[in-house]
Amino acid sequence: MATVVYIENAVRGHPRVQRVCARLVKPEIVWCERYTEVFNPRAQNFRIQKRNPALILARKHDGFVMDAPAAYAVGGDENFYFSHMLNCIYDCRYCFLQGMFRSAHYVLFVNYEDFTAAMAAALSETDKNRDVWFFSGHDCDSLAYEPVTRFAAHFVPFFESHPNAFLELRTKSTQIRSLLGLQPLSNVIVAFSFTPQPVSDALEHKVPGVDARLRAMVRLQQAGWQVGLRFDPLIYYEGYQSDYAEMFNSIFTKLDPDRIHSVGLGSFRLPRDYHRNITRLYPEEPLFTSPMEVGDGGLAAYPPAIKDQLLDYASGLLLQWVSPQRLFNHERDLSERFVS
Repeated sequence: MATVVYIENAVRGHPRVQRVCARLVKPEIVWCERYTEVFNPRAQNFRIQKRNPALILARKHDGFVMDAPAAYAVGGDENFYFSHMLNCIYDCRYCFLQGMFRSAHYVLFVNYEDFTAAMAAALSETDKNRDVWFFSGHDCDSLAYEPVTRFAAHFVPFFESHPNAFLELRTKSTQIRSLLGLQPLSNVIVAFSFTPQPVSDALEHKVPGVDARLRAMVRLQQAGWQVGLRFDPLIYYEGYQSDYAEMFNSIFTKLDPDRIHSVGLGSFRLPRDYHRNITRLYPEEPLFTSPMEVGDGGLAAYPPAIKDQLLDYASGLLLQWVSPQRLFNHERDLSERFVS
């Protein structure tokens, strides 16, 4: 089936548009004035569109680099996030994107150079003795679409000339060829997200298996890259303890602990409105029948007793493998990220 590609008229002649289209098999091109004409209309069904999403190539005009909440920090002094792409090729039931966006189409902003210019501007305004972090992979998967976007291949070299800047590439993907073709940098962290294989099988549709992701991490470490681990969200279910213990043991016995930059964790939670939207999309999904409470920050989350049980259990196991200085809780101040 041909990929439908909507292209904004303003980027019709952009070299990156031409290269992206050349990597697709017989793309069906549709021209548009602004990507929002396709992406933002109300009369859309995310669940139906997810079966065969289109690709939209567009120009981003502002908001290239945004302040990240404190909860995203993994040791940096200044923290930003950026989104070169909206939506993900994977289909994880717990993902907040399906509750935030009306459309399941992928939007790729092709003006990469404006992103790196904004990063350079942010760095110029920051004390050079402070570590500045840029997080990718919150509105998309950083590497899953790499064969088409060449996102990492473009952005990673920027950090070679900015040693006080750090890049986190958050992913569930095994698409690491671009990175293996580059010189490893100590200030680029490839952070892989994991849930136990039974959870992944049930909730992380189209995502490579745990073992495949782990093999990708081993290859990156062997090539000289630092990696991170993100166990977020932790999912509560009967018997979760043995599955998480087995997963942690498998991961930490295969990886080089000296090249694990950081480990992050957080329990399943969503902004209240996003949780309501996703529940409407998937009313039959057991994940959304679990007990959830809405706290002061507007997040739908497990009741405190369940959340604390999950975090305490996971933290206790993880501290057998990593130092407290490398273990980060991603749940502080998360409501800031979703204010719109």
